[in-house]
Amino acid sequence: MSTLRFQALREASTRKPLHFEETEKKSIIFGSNVFNAKAMKQYLTSEAYKAVQGAIQHGTKIDRKIADYVAMGMKEWALSKGVTHYTHWFQPLTGTTAEKHDAFFETSYDGSDPVEKFGGAQLVQQEPDASSFPNGGIRNTFEARGYTAWDPTSPAFIFGTTLCIPTVFISYTGEALDYKTPLLRALTVMDDAATEVCKYFDKNVKKVTATLGWEQEYFLVDRSLAKSRPDLMMTGRTLLGHTSAKGQQLDDHYFGSIPTRALTYMRDLEQECMLLGIPVKTRHNEVAPNQFELAPIFEETNLAVDHNCLLMDVMEKVAERHDFKILFHEKPFKGVNGSGKHNNWSLATDTGVNLLSPSKTPMSNLQFLTFFINTIKAVNDNESLLRASIATASNDHRLGANEAPPAIISVFIGDSLTKVLAELEGVTTGKLSPEEKTDLKLNVVGKIPDLMLDNTDRNRTSPFAFTGNKFEFRAVGSSANCSNAMTTLNAIVAKQLRDFKVEVDTLIDEKSMKKDDAIFNVLREYIKQSKKILFEGDGYSDAWEQEAAKRGLSNYKTTPEALKARASKQALDLFSELGIMNHVEVEARYEIELEEYTKKIQIEGRVLGDIARNHVIPTAIRYQNTLIENVRGLKEIFGKDFESVSKEQIAIIKQISAHIEGINTKVEEMTDERKKANGLTDAQAMAEAYCNKVKPYFDIIRNHCDKLELLVDNELWTLTKYRELLFTK
Repeated sequence: MSTLRFQALREASTRKPLHFEETEKKSIIFGSNVFNAKAMKQYLTSEAYKAVQGAIQHGTKIDRKIADYVAMGMKEWALSKGVTHYTHWFQPLTGTTAEKHDAFFETSYDGSDPVEKFGGAQLVQQEPDASSFPNGGIRNTFEARGYTAWDPTSPAFIFGTTLCIPTVFISYTGEALDYKTPLLRALTVMDDAATEVCKYFDKNVKKVTATLGWEQEYFLVDRSLAKSRPDLMMTGRTLLGHTSAKGQQLDDHYFGSIPTRALTYMRDLEQECMLLGIPVKTRHNEVAPNQFELAPIFEETNLAVDHNCLLMDVMEKVAERHDFKILFHEKPFKGVNGSGKHNNWSLATDTGVNLLSPSKTPMSNLQFLTFFINTIKAVNDNESLLRASIATASNDHRLGANEAPPAIISVFIGDSLTKVLAELEGVTTGKLSPEEKTDLKLNVVGKIPDLMLDNTDRNRTSPFAFTGNKFEFRAVGSSANCSNAMTTLNAIVAKQLRDFKVEVDTLIDEKSMKKDDAIFNVLREYIKQSKKILFEGDGYSDAWEQEAAKRGLSNYKTTPEALKARASKQALDLFSELGIMNHVEVEARYEIELEEYTKKIQIEGRVLGDIARNHVIPTAIRYQNTLIENVRGLKEIFGKDFESVSKEQIAIIKQISAHIEGINTKVEEMTDERKKANGLTDAQAMAEAYCNKVKPYFDIIRNHCDKLELLVDNELWTLTKYRELLFTK
């Protein structure tokens, strides 16, 4: 088997970058394969075009007759680009995207009169088999019916020779079976709540859009090397492997010159992104060897989420062309940094204002502070739920691992805004005096630096940090669908804005306060109530963990712990009240996420046991036999003095035996614990058993395997080593 490793190394070391040429400017090809406004104007009637734009901008429904015209135009556009099939492209609760391709081609009942056909019925709704998708008990296994329904707010696109139509995915009884449906509902609620609050400051605001800019981190590994590692191929991470002598300790990879093969891959990827309308802008080396990042320009949140899901699919396909295996796992390699997907979130009005961007006028800054403080209050009151939104088996490896935000949710705002909040906390209860109001507006609110980007340092240890004109939710995992985090964040902020509006209006109506006085009074109380969530220090420190416990903040280090908040009364009431998810939908997601956690740990346990027994132990025995033969030879030569001459060989033989025994014993014990866990019927209990009883064996078994890697002859070792995976360019 070691020949497979060395064959892979030979293939990887002789790779040449693919020839790639960018023939057009990005601005020219951007969105060429997207049925965007430009394409719609060319292929749709004016009535159909207005209907689609109305759905995008105002959420109005599209009449079925109009849908026929849209479908006709979309089909003609797609056929002009060589498309042969169409699909409803959706995001089931598997964490990946799904699609079922149908040809435009149809014939009459007798096989004659072939024609390319695509109508409004096919555009608006399809009925894919839903029996094998996670549902969390929403329907029985034998009830296979599910529906996909067109989302006109996210434009159709062409990938390969297929027209992809973004859709929602719901059950026969109407419950959401996907990530998109709750997100769309949350964004609608956010729009309504934020618009109402905006009217305190600008009556012309008619719409508020939640925006998102994700930052996608990933690893690139040569495909041949990856194929030589069963754990990488089956689980997305290395379950064993001794750390390389050189890792990231010299910081020489971060922002360094991008390796030629990787750069060629990035250029090819960016070309695909431009065609698909994904506005990627930034690329660079990340901290760990062979780790990279790309980031786009901000977009409306639903579209940004779709683009990130599509991007991950495109990244994998382009990686195949370049003989790479792309790794999205949050922690594919022990001893070097893992990968995240920072979600940069803000709110923008249809009048062109970023609500989380300070300005030069007191009134604009009061609006900024209103949304800024309400966001902090929302996180303060729902920190456990926010933590649950990013809880996965793979992200558990990263959170709190001295490389990423800790499992404790806190908010970092920087020195400048900390001082502003301290000033606002001292506002007089009730009506403000003219002098106090003037001083507040001129010297506190009016003097917030309008370039907060230069006045707010970045705190990489904070899971939720204000970074000048947005909040950066840094704790989202690199393999995650952004919808989970964004649905929760927009929901809790929308609820908070609703509550804020009620409190301000009450003070205005019942206490006869001026609008500004009422706003200042409510914000003052929010600042007092949200102090526990604000933290400016080192989130990695033991001191913060102790301090957070005193403040009453949660510290859920494992997914089974964290997910309990998903099904809490607070969560059920929140999503139900806002109309984002009913109790059935919330509880279904809780069940699905527990089941996903269990299955991932189960798969990792099986793979680890297989590799340890079928790769590591046989290799160790082979080398041990070589040592035994060596000792026998020494005995023949040196006779009774052989023990002193061969003591080091004998010591290694004993060490190998001890590690083999350790592996065998612990794999058997792990298997027994897995069988016990599988016998449980409660999803929470089963997840906890896998977390607390099965998973602890992983590190013990790995330790024995990694020790053997250092002892066994390199020529015999079958598994590609860390130094080869991380430093083969």
